[in-house]
Amino acid sequence: MDAARRVIVYPPSASRGRRVRVDGEILGLAYSLVDVAEFLRRAGLEGVEASDVAESDLIEWRGGGPDVWVPPPL
Repeated sequence: MDAARRVIVYPPSASRGRRVRVDGEILGLAYSLVDVAEFLRRAGLEGVEASDVAESDLIEWRGGGPDVWVPPPL
């Protein structure tokens, strides 16, 4: 992944999706690591696999790490 890019994955929403933002642009709502990898690929980050996403230090995970896809109870 390109270290110059800033990737943020936001906390899970009520729909269990997580907003993905790269360089300030929202790419979409991801429902799995595969979705996050696909959004990053579409943003020009070639060769990104789901396992890379889960382990990458370049991604800031807010509201839980790569294994959290359900919002906390109210």
